[in-house]
Amino acid sequence: MEYTTLGDTGLEVSRFCLGCMNFGSDREWMINDEDKSHEIIDRAIDLGINFLDTANVYSHGESEDIVGDAIAEYDREELVIATKVYGLMGEGPNKQGLSRKHVLDQVEGSLERLDTDYIDLYQIHRWDDSTPIEETLHALDHLVETGKVRYIGASTMAAWQFTKALYESDLNDYARFSCMQPQYNLVDRQEEENVLPVCADQGVGVIPWSPLGGGFLTGKYDREDDPDEGRAATDEHTHERFTEENWQVLDAVRDVADGKDATPAQVSLAWLLHKDVVDAPIIGPRSIDHLEENVAALDVTLDDSEIERLEAPLEPAWSRVIADL
Repeated sequence: MEYTTLGDTGLEVSRFCLGCMNFGSDREWMINDEDKSHEIIDRAIDLGINFLDTANVYSHGESEDIVGDAIAEYDREELVIATKVYGLMGEGPNKQGLSRKHVLDQVEGSLERLDTDYIDLYQIHRWDDSTPIEETLHALDHLVETGKVRYIGASTMAAWQFTKALYESDLNDYARFSCMQPQYNLVDRQEEENVLPVCADQGVGVIPWSPLGGGFLTGKYDREDDPDEGRAATDEHTHERFTEENWQVLDAVRDVADGKDATPAQVSLAWLLHKDVVDAPIIGPRSIDHLEENVAALDVTLDDSEIERLEAPLEPAWSRVIADL
């Protein structure tokens, strides 16, 4: 395993982050088997992954429970545990969003489910139009000051929103976002014109979600397919990737992979690892075989001509709207 610091912090994280959304029972493609989930987490740690990402809303807390149980036997100081707040966590007017009340209430639930005294990286899952960002930042700063949270981060928002948050933190001497979690992969490159330049300029770490485009970049789909099973059958965002432009990207991925005796998934992940702004793509394997295949992308080297070939079919455009999970 290779390691890097998260943005301009001194926090050492593995070059891959284990995404834990798959662990739970909220959707039919998830792993509704705690023992199997633990096996994947154990193998990831055995491979050197020290960075795990989940969220309170994943299977309504079930994912955090599974992660908490799985890491109990490990040295907590050697692990970097990340979770998120924002999503709907029950009925009532204060069960969602980024108000001070909701943030402070939800961190307690996450700490209990993760069975830990602190969260290494606490992230706002989305921007909350209903709450002033100053209120949210003040609450997050309180969590850092009290030691319940070590670093704070954000996910999936417009560059002006993220820039405003960084400005407000600097203005009020609040803890600053150290990390951004955007959707970023070879067929979803709109962030190259949105938050990624801000992150590069401000020394903010980047941990992309959906690095394989919801499975599209693994090569498991073909132009002729009409998916009626797996994630594409129930996830409209995966199916929406079935455009001619994206198929051309996948053609290039397959060609480069064939020339390197690698898989399309490994080439797609290697492309992300070659981006200076990216610290740790968030992989979401549903089996140990997939996990080991993903981690082997560390051994795939791409030259400038191959990177250009992979990027040529698609012109990034912010006009593509990122939908919430």
